Amino acid sequence: MNTAQAKRILETALICASEPLSVAAMRTLLGDVLNADSIKLLLAELQDDWAQRGVELVGVASGWRFQSRPEMREYLERLNPERPPRYTRAALETLAIIAYRQPVTRGDMEDIRGVTINTQLLKQLEDRGWVEVIGHRETVGRPGLYATTRQFLDDLGLASLAQLPVLETPTEQTAGIFDALEAAGAITGAEAQAETETAPPPAQGEPAADQPNDSPAADEQEQQP
Repeated sequence: MNTAQAKRILETALICASEPLSVAAMRTLLGDVLNADSIKLLLAELQDDWAQRGVELVGVASGWRFQSRPEMREYLERLNPERPPRYTRAALETLAIIAYRQPVTRGDMEDIRGVTINTQLLKQLEDRGWVEVIGHRETVGRPGLYATTRQFLDDLGLASLAQLPVLETPTEQTAGIFDALEAAGAITGAEAQAETETAPPPAQGEPAADQPNDSPAADEQEQQP
């Protein structure tokens, strides 16, 4: 198998794949006739080949994939009017805390945000595949430690957490996560709702979501840090 043929096979597989392909999967695809470094060189060539097109080849946490460029998204959305689930500002703030401070417990998140976090909010992020419990802190109650997933990185178009923008304040981090998710098409601009938006309903016997820790009013609006 010559280089041109291997490159053509890789290009075809990446275009037809329904999910990112790892380098290991590509080696299997090519019958192990090329090593990982050779495959990465071919991937770099493919990136150059597609540099002036509306689709780009990117490496994400799960592997490599072709995806539309951000500037093409507004046109593609006209063909697919459906929108991803809506996320409140509280959900995006919580996601930002997990992304930048992981691993963190629910108590850590509440200390940072200064509000009680509803279990349903964390479940929404888990159901989306963006966060997961990776262990438990060895303290009273052994609270779960939350971290982001490969799916989260894939949806942001990132290969690792090191590629997250370096931001200092919680407000910057929330805005950075939102901008990255919007640019990647994982959410839309309408999904960062006003701070007064209704939060997910609390579980039975649980306080309402995102209420100030020292506030007795169940219907009081969230106080942002």
